Amino acid sequence: MLFTGRAYPELAHEIADLMKVELVPTRALAYANSEIYVRFEESVRGSDAFVIQSHSAPVNEWVMEQLIMVDALKRASAKRITVVAPFYPYARQDKKHAGREPISARLIADLYKTAGADRLMSVDLHAAQIQGFFDGPVDHLWALPVLAKHVKAQYDTSEMTIVSPDAGRVRLADMWSDQLGCPLAIIHKRRDPNVANTVAVHEVVGDVQGRVCLLVDDMIDTAGTICQAAEALVARGAKSVIAAATHPVLSGPATERLNDSLFEEVIVTNTLAIPPERQFGKLTVLSIAPLIARAIQEVFEDGSVTSLFNGAS
Repeated sequence: MLFTGRAYPELAHEIADLMKVELVPTRALAYANSEIYVRFEESVRGSDAFVIQSHSAPVNEWVMEQLIMVDALKRASAKRITVVAPFYPYARQDKKHAGREPISARLIADLYKTAGADRLMSVDLHAAQIQGFFDGPVDHLWALPVLAKHVKAQYDTSEMTIVSPDAGRVRLADMWSDQLGCPLAIIHKRRDPNVANTVAVHEVVGDVQGRVCLLVDDMIDTAGTICQAAEALVARGAKSVIAAATHPVLSGPATERLNDSLFEEVIVTNTLAIPPERQFGKLTVLSIAPLIARAIQEVFEDGSVTSLFNGAS
């Protein structure tokens, strides 16, 4: 049985249509004091339940709604409960950078477990170690095949260089490089630990002169990092620059920055809803629903999710 929260029901409907099942009718509302109420309007006893929720802003509200849905399923005797969070909430708070900081990604995993979740499913976790935060199976899906298929169809990969926007994304860029058979370049940058969302680009490591540069990342938030990276690449002779990222967070000035940037195209998936006012001409949105639908089917049939990605996880 498939369930959806109110954050992005369109994605859940697309997944349900692909699987040829109906979403369970759900009554969900917020009381005057902002407390959330959820009730499922048919029996869920003995079901294999998949609770789909996209965690766009306001993140805390949608996390709480999903936790309440999981709790309702547990108390209604669902046999197994899988949390489907295409964009894992608080994923960037996966370790301590300084003393007296939380590890909020671990807290989220604990909350899901305490609420009654048996399993987690997410797409492109910000850090692979998050899989170890949850005491149970975690299906880590990759959007790379979806994004790479579009890039192959639209661009000549023989003149392309894959670029990691920072040292932390090198493994992701390496996977792209293997997938497309392209050379790799890395942008060395430093963040100011005391100022949020500010980046200074330092140096480009690798040959980008006269190349089509594909900047890859797991998410685009305020777009400051990736737009500065594009400028650095063009300044060093890149013929053109495109971007591919899984999660279109697009906070604050992101839309304006990307629209005014040097990118030819910005390719993302629909793990998060993009309201009309956040869309722009250079944006291409690919559907992640077929991938999630296949993964849910494999879990339901006790098949292999890893087989969808040639053994990677």
